[in-house]
Amino acid sequence: MQIYLVGGAVRDQLLNLPVKDRDWVVVGSTPQELIAQGYQQVGKDFPVFLEPHSKEEYALARTERKSGSGYTGFICDFSPEITLEQDLIRRDLTINAIAQDQQGNLHDPYHGIADLNNRTLRHISDAFAEDPLRVLRVARFAARYHYLNFTIANETLQLMKRITDAGELEYLTEERVWLETEKALNEQNPEIYFETLRQIGALKVLFPELNALYGIPNPPQYHPEIDSFIHSMMVLQQAVSLTQQNGCHKSAVRFSAVLHDLGKALTPKEILPHHYGHEARGLLPARNLCNRLKVPVYFRELAELTCEYHTHIHKAFELNPKTILNLFNHFDVWRKPQRFAEFLVVCEADARGRQGFEQTPYPQRKFIWMLYEVALTVDVQQIIAEGYHQQGIRSELNRRRKLAIEQKRAEIRPLFLS
Repeated sequence: MQIYLVGGAVRDQLLNLPVKDRDWVVVGSTPQELIAQGYQQVGKDFPVFLEPHSKEEYALARTERKSGSGYTGFICDFSPEITLEQDLIRRDLTINAIAQDQQGNLHDPYHGIADLNNRTLRHISDAFAEDPLRVLRVARFAARYHYLNFTIANETLQLMKRITDAGELEYLTEERVWLETEKALNEQNPEIYFETLRQIGALKVLFPELNALYGIPNPPQYHPEIDSFIHSMMVLQQAVSLTQQNGCHKSAVRFSAVLHDLGKALTPKEILPHHYGHEARGLLPARNLCNRLKVPVYFRELAELTCEYHTHIHKAFELNPKTILNLFNHFDVWRKPQRFAEFLVVCEADARGRQGFEQTPYPQRKFIWMLYEVALTVDVQQIIAEGYHQQGIRSELNRRRKLAIEQKRAEIRPLFLS
């Protein structure tokens, strides 16, 4: 029995990156032998075991043979005769097919170390095409390692395109597509994930609402980058830089950044490059995308609110106190301040996600938050103590909040505009 450290742990170790999870492959053994040594079996389709002390995953070396469509149609062979090389060849990329034995020696039958040094994401064999999920995984790896100058090998890009053109992506479940996408949103350059999918034709299959933005122009005086898809990716980049700090739902904010302008794809051609009313038009495509991919409720709510109201915040200094209060009530900022704070982050990312505007201050975010904070000081218990009942409480609460907003707005607006 021989045991090897494999996959991401070896790859990231060689890149001098923190190792998160360690996976092991066992060559020359059987399920019975591992169970006898105290390993706990957890894999159903093929034997994966938890080591009794570290609880890390140990899998028997295996081969896979395609037996159907999609990414689940495989027959596995995990007999003790399977070699390390046979196990590694079924993996996706050369950089994920490097193994390290217990003496620290590296085993690299498919030249993954050379590809690490060359900063190349390259598939190992034509077996790559048997699992369409790998198209998304490679796009995600491209997003993860873009900052290290990794690129996808041309032959791998062509293979990903062939898999897409063959209709294999349609066999992916919505849950798997969302899982890979949410992981991609948490990478350093999630825009690379979507750009890669667009490059190989997969964006129009999996995210047609987003793909429809490509080629839709914006007024050049406001958007020197012009294209609506490029703008959305720039907004995503800004959302990444604005969500590095803790206490923020990073992937939800970044997802809303991606979806915020979907309505622009539905703008009547005769009014282009202007997009009057794109906010409300964006609700249906955002809803369709979220429903199809079974996106979690919080992501969906934040994305839809962002679609509909992001331009309100851009015009914050022009909004009257009544409109501001209505906005607060619609967002239910009194019970969900975090969601409103994250919405404001997307608005700032939108303003800065334009060519030449990346460093532009966005005082609207602070201005509107200060008005929220003053409205929050109105004491509902005081109103009840004064004898107001039922609907009267709500009416008086709104009246006092509006008055507080009005007074604060009059006080601070000149300072922001000076």
